[in-house]
Formats: sequence, structure tokens, C-alpha cells
Amino acid sequence: MSPHRPASPPRSPDQRHSSPSRGVPLAIVWVAMTAAPLVAVDSFEQPPISYSESRPSNAISELNDRLARGDASLVFDRSLGYLRSVLELLHVPISSQTLVFSKTSLQQRHITPRNPRAIYFNDEVYVGFVRGGDVLELSVADPRLGTVFYTLDQQIRERPAFVRQTNDCLICHGGSQTRGVPGHIVRSVYPDRSGQPIFSAGSHRVDDTTPLADRWGGWYVSGRHGDAAHLGNVTYRKRPEEEDERDTTGLNQMDVSGRFDSSGYLSPHSDLVALTVLAHQTAAHTILAKASFESRMAIHREAALNRELGEPADHRWPSTNTVLDSAAGALVDCFLFSGAPALPAPIEGSTTFAEEFVKRGPADGQGRALRMLDLEDRLFRHSCSFLIYSKSFDSLPEELRRRFWEKMRGVLQGSETGRRCPQLSPAERSVICDILVATKPEAACDLGNR
Repeated sequence: MSPHRPASPPRSPDQRHSSPSRGVPLAIVWVAMTAAPLVAVDSFEQPPISYSESRPSNAISELNDRLARGDASLVFDRSLGYLRSVLELLHVPISSQTLVFSKTSLQQRHITPRNPRAIYFNDEVYVGFVRGGDVLELSVADPRLGTVFYTLDQQIRERPAFVRQTNDCLICHGGSQTRGVPGHIVRSVYPDRSGQPIFSAGSHRVDDTTPLADRWGGWYVSGRHGDAAHLGNVTYRKRPEEEDERDTTGLNQMDVSGRFDSSGYLSPHSDLVALTVLAHQTAAHTILAKASFESRMAIHREAALNRELGEPADHRWPSTNTVLDSAAGALVDCFLFSGAPALPAPIEGSTTFAEEFVKRGPADGQGRALRMLDLEDRLFRHSCSFLIYSKSFDSLPEELRRRFWEKMRGVLQGSETGRRCPQLSPAERSVICDILVATKPEAACDLGNR
């Protein structure tokens, strides 16, 4: 990641700004340079998005303004730096702590299985902490700009401030792995004993569709999951298929502090339920950003074409319809957990995260809420994402939201079917519809007449 400036197309390692890190891993730079077409990566730097040039408006930029005015202040701690104070001011719960020990981030030189990176999150903000690290790493779902990245110096300062980062972060967080927009990557890898991924063993991108058996390689996992297996809590001497036998000591661990010195952390846990919510939320934020960017760019191109050809301003081109319909469909698939496999066994976290998470959302008159957890067969009791209440969703172009609700109505009324259509029983569809009508004013208009 690097200090903010207007981005220049296309980027190369020699064009990156200096940053608090000692450098991005060479393998990651090479993959970023050779994977996706650079034109796709840089499209969000053009109008109407103009990612690097646009002023963010999100929870972190608002806190920065408060710090500058003296309306808020950060308190420094000798062992944690500004971490605890940042979490309090941004309303990020300690129970959300997850721990990743693979060398797959900005401060990878500090990260090992003995010194994992802690990640804390709420509905919008993600905070990364490395014991002994130079900075706090933060990202936030910005309603207009997708994911925006920041760092905060972990040295005591008279006026601490969050610094926006662009180019270096976008090497990994703005390419094919994040659907061509600034977004998050949750990866499951096969780490060696230093935390370095064994690249030849491959990896898995973790989202709602990823089976539990392929999740959490390079992460610590605390919680119970019965007979089901995952890849967390273990390291490898060589490629997994070349190991003499599989290490199963990492399964069903309610406390992972015995695997590293947990002093200097806010918690000795890496809660399984928090990890599972994290997988959904990061993927959903990226899909929201992609839908927003593609729709706004299509509408922008259409407006320019109409002016050029002398067409009425409201003339709608088939290509724009295609983009809007595709974006709306992707959102419906994501929000209704299309393609998500059933849990192979009930799961249980090791902290109060689940209890605290459920309390944060709106409920209907019967106490039903989209945040209610199932944890027996699936993550949520009602298969519709709580991010439908987010600022990122509310800031989508009006035409895109209209098409989203049309498709949602088709699914929830049972008139829209197909291979990728979420498989929901009539009772499930009815409950989701009732909750949305009661808790989301926009949904009341679009779904209320059934």
C-alpha cells in the first residue's frame, strides 16, 4: 500500500509509492502483473469512478475529520499501539478477532505462526494488527468507492491520522482475485512452518461457496465443528499430498493460545463463527462494489453516447440493460447465498461473537431478523444477507436497485427459477419477504404487494 495520489495507468512495481512495508512479496507482485488484463484493473481509475482521485466518504474518513477537528482522540498503548482506541472509536467488537499466520499481507515480514495477524471487523470496517508491526492496516466499505485502504502509524504521534493507501494495495486488492475492483481477498493456503504459502500446493478463495474442508489454511480457528474438517491451525513441511499423514490436531480447538504466545493480543481466540461471517461479508462487499462500478460506468458511457448521437438523454441502449441485469443478478445470487453448500456439521464459536452479532440488526414484529444465525445446516437462519441494510447497497444506482428488487420478487414469489436460482422452500421465501417488508422501507414498496 502507498500514500494517496492520482494513479497513473498502468501501474508497475517501479511506479509504486514508498510505503510503511519493507516491500510486497515478489511472488504476489509477479502474479498481479501477469494475471488479469491491466485495462480491467485500471477501469475504475477513469470517470465516473476515478477511484484514486475521488475523496472518500466512509467511517474512517469521518473519524479522520473528527481527529483533525479535535472532536475525537486516539489513545496510545505501549503493547497495542492505537489498536484498542481505534476499535472503540470505530465500534469494532473485540469478539470479531480472527487470526491469520500465513505471509500474505502488507506486513508479511512480521507474520509467522508464532506471531499471527489479528483481523477485527464490523459491518463496514476491517482492522489488521500485527504484534510488533509498523502500522495498523485498515479497510472500509465506502459507498461510492468500494473498498478503501488506510494505514495508521503505530508510533506515538501528537496528531495521529489515517493515511489513505492506493497503488501498493491495489497490486493484490484490485485485480482478478477481487473481480477487477478494489476489494478484499480471503485466501486459504498451505503454509510452511514459517507461514510462507507453499505456492505449488495451490490455494482456495474463501467465500460462501467454498466447502468448509477447503477453508482456513494459514488461519487459526477456534470453535467446534464435529466430524467436519478444515485446513486451519496446521503447517506443512512439504506439499500436503506428500505428507506421511494428515495432521488432525487442529480440529475442534476451543482455544488456540497454546499454538502461539497470545500475550499482546486482545483475545486468545480466532472464532469460527466470526471467520464464517467474514467469508460472506468480504465477498459481498466486493460484489456490491463491482455491481456499483459496472452500472455507473455503463450509465456514464450511455450518457456520452446519447450526447454524441443526439439521442434523448433517457434513451436506453441494450448494452446498458445487459450490464444492469447482470449486476442485479449477481447481487441477488450473493445476497440469497446461491451456490452455498450446507454445513457438513453444526458449528460453534469460542467467543461471544455470535450473540453480539445477532443483536445488531433490525427485526420484524415477531422478532425475526436477517442476522439470526442457524449454525446447524447453514450460517444464517434466513438466507438473505444483512448487508441489504448497508450504505453500500443504499448508494447503488436507482435503476440497479429497481432491477435487483424485481429479481428478488421473482425469486421470493417462486416465479424465477433456474440452475443458479437459490433453492428456498415456500416457507423460507415467505419469511424472508416478511422480514424485508417490515425492516427495509425500499423493500416494502417493491415486495409489499404479494
